[in-house]
Amino acid sequence: MAGGDELKLLGTWASPFALRVKLALGFKGLSYEDVEEDLKNKSDLLLSSNPVHKKVPVLIHNGKPVCESQIIVQYIDEAFAGTGPALLPSDPYERAIARFWAAYVDDKLLASWLQSFRGKTEEEKAEGLKQTLMAVENMEAAFKECSKGKPFFGGDSVGYLDVTLGALVSWMHAGEELYGFRLFDEARSPCLNAWVERFGALDVAKAVLPDAGKLVEYAKMRQAEAAAAAASNN
Repeated sequence: MAGGDELKLLGTWASPFALRVKLALGFKGLSYEDVEEDLKNKSDLLLSSNPVHKKVPVLIHNGKPVCESQIIVQYIDEAFAGTGPALLPSDPYERAIARFWAAYVDDKLLASWLQSFRGKTEEEKAEGLKQTLMAVENMEAAFKECSKGKPFFGGDSVGYLDVTLGALVSWMHAGEELYGFRLFDEARSPCLNAWVERFGALDVAKAVLPDAGKLVEYAKMRQAEAAAAAASNN
């Protein structure tokens, strides 16, 4: 890391959005202070650093806050262009394609996947599953387009889209245990199914991504808290 640069990450251990930033920092080989936030009692630093959304993650670089995980990852790649591998493609068109599919991961794939098990009615859950399967099909095609037959979205090495989707890998395993649904599988998405295992085996991913079993316990605790809160309001 360039001399004099101070990096502080405000996040939570289970947040896939904070994990996304941790992965980017890891692949770039950057050291940083990891500040674990309590979202039930948000710190003054978080509230002042992200006054609009009041959410994690926030990366503070030499006292200046950057918010929103995808924007933070792009910032890291640009601010530390001379450090570690580039995450975004150098070609403007390929860079635009990577950004398009990264937005699709959050806006379509993740949103519909969450709806498939958080929907308030069975109809909502069924619609979420339908949209999830369509999104998986599109992401499988995106992998083939972006990887050009190589191991990662970024080609021979991890790129921006690998980091964006890779942050969800532990939650994919936890989701399968919790709900019995495998997001990427050999039948529907063989390329992405293999990519999940390949990405998860990387040293940076193993160092950053939390244990799926721990996420299962965390999710069950959150579900119990939500159920208790709903019961007390009735």
